[in-house]
Amino acid sequence: MNSSPQVLALTAVCIVAMMVALWIVSLIKKDASIVDIFWGLGFVMVGWASWQLSDANSQRGTVLAVLTTLWGVRLGGYLWWRNHGKGEDFRYQAMRKHYGSKFALKSLFIVFGLQGVLMWIVSLPVQLGQMTNDAKIGVVGFIGIAVWAVGFLFESVGDIQLARFKSNSANAGKVMDRGLWKFTRHPNYFGDACAWWGIALIAAEARIGLFGIIGALVMNILLLKYSGVPILEKSINKRRPGYEEYQRRTSSFVPRMPKK
Repeated sequence: MNSSPQVLALTAVCIVAMMVALWIVSLIKKDASIVDIFWGLGFVMVGWASWQLSDANSQRGTVLAVLTTLWGVRLGGYLWWRNHGKGEDFRYQAMRKHYGSKFALKSLFIVFGLQGVLMWIVSLPVQLGQMTNDAKIGVVGFIGIAVWAVGFLFESVGDIQLARFKSNSANAGKVMDRGLWKFTRHPNYFGDACAWWGIALIAAEARIGLFGIIGALVMNILLLKYSGVPILEKSINKRRPGYEEYQRRTSSFVPRMPKK
């Protein structure tokens, strides 16, 4: 079994190699959006790389790798389906316009490099939770599995409900406030957070895995303060009449009954 520092260093190398390869592809395609599709799939790679490198034939190690795979494949597949054929995301188009000819090199660091660093940090519970010979999952681990399942359900169902809503032309310009979206404005982000807190709880049963809570915390901060809720709600008020009223009656994150 490799030591913890060795495993962490080798997974970092795997992430760097993947991000550099994606960056080269993005230059060829002139589309930096591919980094979003491979965000979830990168965690799958990290999960199984750390499983292999740490010789994690334990119950906990396998469960962590499998749950990460289900989360990552679902997210990557959904983003590919949603964005396929639509061109580069407006965020990267704005960055490309801002940096001009320098964007090609800048994107290596501010897009692919940054996401690689965040991927390594967020995936800490998956990595650290496998670095133990303690094979069995205890009570805390089973609670973590339940929390992960709730999160996976929320983001999966939320994405499906939104996709169906958007597929109906009669809903063009309207606010999605049905199903899970009646109780939270971002069921997919809430589900994302729950999934990673669940993974962190499973990892926490291993002593070194306690440090993996950092990953879940960073994911939570990203969703609430930076790449999730703020970016979406900054632009959606301009595109969806009635969204301000929806904001007043509906929780921004944790589900609850809407205000009257």
